[in-house]
Amino acid sequence: MSSAIKGNILTSAGWVHGEVTFDERVVAITGGGVDPALNADDYIIPGFIDLHVHGGGGKDVMEGGDAVHTIAAIHARHGTTSMLATTMTAPPEDIDIALAGIGNAAAQRGKGEARVLGAHLEGPYINSGKLGAQPNYARSAKLADVERLETLAPLKLITVAPEIEGHLALVKELSDAGMRVQIGHTLGSYEDGKAALENGAHGFTHLFNAMTGLHHREPGMVGAALAHAQYAELIPDLLHVHPGAIKTALRCIPRLYCVTDSTSATGMPDGEYMLGRQVVMKCMGGVRLPDGTLAGSTLTMDQALRNLVGLGLDLADASARVSTYAADYLGLQERGRVAPGAYADLVVLDRDLNLKAVYIEGELL
Repeated sequence: MSSAIKGNILTSAGWVHGEVTFDERVVAITGGGVDPALNADDYIIPGFIDLHVHGGGGKDVMEGGDAVHTIAAIHARHGTTSMLATTMTAPPEDIDIALAGIGNAAAQRGKGEARVLGAHLEGPYINSGKLGAQPNYARSAKLADVERLETLAPLKLITVAPEIEGHLALVKELSDAGMRVQIGHTLGSYEDGKAALENGAHGFTHLFNAMTGLHHREPGMVGAALAHAQYAELIPDLLHVHPGAIKTALRCIPRLYCVTDSTSATGMPDGEYMLGRQVVMKCMGGVRLPDGTLAGSTLTMDQALRNLVGLGLDLADASARVSTYAADYLGLQERGRVAPGAYADLVVLDRDLNLKAVYIEGELL
């Protein structure tokens, strides 16, 4: 049975004032082009896509079991219609447990849950000298290691520090095998970043954070991203990255997209929570290790959108950076856009950009 909603619809061709009809997928869009500022109707935009999610609602991806289902439901309430459950650097047995849980969630979406597209393997193939909030279980990898892990869950993204011995060749092997590789938790130089991109890496994990910074005589990994990247993820909670740095990245990286890097503390009161094997504290609007190091976030994608608009982006541009560009990065042409044939992943916002309704594959939450 088809449903229909009316408002200012953000389509691939621009704004349409009219009606979108859908079941599991969008059936039709009727109406005419319009400047949405000229009327007071709601905004209908593509559902949010978050490629970096560690937890929410008191649950952590590394718990395995049904934790990912709880996490997917929490984020769905904030407009996330698709997501990648993200692992931590951990002992092999912990990663296996986490991926088994992700695999189960990816195989069957529960009612009221965001679609779990697969896993973002953020660790353990990172540099032990740039752990950020990751525990020190970093190790190097071979293609066979990754292929074994992919039997447990679809690996959609893999974060790699390319300067580790053997990892530049691994980047090429993974890319040739059709996997998306991104650079992160790295002490690598500008040259290391450029070489990784030339060998098939496509993006950067939480740009600016846990990587070598930009200096005018030593551009670092940040410099490689700003100079050469088409895609990179960024955490726009206004704690991880200064607004000025966000604006710099927006000018340099054409398809900069946003992630939450959210933790189990998301949607929960202040207090202690787990991030993998580490205890973290939610306080003062953020999540930190005992030494004060930022340890993921409590950001949700609806707030990410509002933050981008607050920085001066128009709603269409902000929407692309919390949805369409992430879909394009993964090659998902049926998500991240309101178009006939695409999944009916829709978010309805009022004029203050507050959520009014969320549809996931046509299901009203």
